[in-house]
Parts: sequence; C-alpha cells; structure tokens
Amino acid sequence: MNKSNKFSPEVRERAVRMVQEHRGEYPSLWAAVESIAPKIGCVRQTLLEWVKREEVDSGVRPGVTTAEAQRVKDLEREVKELRRANEILKLASAFFAQAELDRRFKS
Repeated sequence: MNKSNKFSPEVRERAVRMVQEHRGEYPSLWAAVESIAPKIGCVRQTLLEWVKREEVDSGVRPGVTTAEAQRVKDLEREVKELRRANEILKLASAFFAQAELDRRFKS
C-alpha cells in the first residue's frame, strides 16, 4: 500500500530547515518540533521523523540512509527477478531435455 505524500519535498525540506535553525531556541528537539509542526500543518511525529531522517542522511545520526535503503530495496527486487528467471530456465531446460529423450526413443 502506497502512502500518499501530502507534503511536497520542498515543504519537507523547509520544515526540517526551520527546526534545525530554531532548535537552539528550545530546550529540546521535541519542543522545537512541537512549535513548528502546527505552522507547517503536519503532525508533530511526522515532522520529527523528517528531522531524524535528514540527520541520518547527513551523517549526524547513525542509521541507514535513504540512498542505502533504496539500494537494498532495488537489489532485493533484482534478486527476486533473477530467481524467477532461473526457475523459468530450469523448467524450460527440463522440458526440452524430456522432449529430446522422447524424440530419441521414437526414432
């Protein structure tokens, strides 16, 4: 199931930038998020996730970056396709081998 993206990438970037710029004015990251989220029109937890994702992507916070996660997803898809292709080739090989045996016995 696909999530609908209510917010454009530009709005997300602006919101994260606002949190990062004003973070020092608040006692905690959560306090900054609580203040800025209503101005953007998003849920606090959503904005917090955007900020955390940006921190991971920029190397400030440990974790799997968006690019790495996408690469893993692409590689998993490729492996699945290759396994499916191998299965088809195995079945085709068995089919043609059986056909060749049948042809030899009929001769």
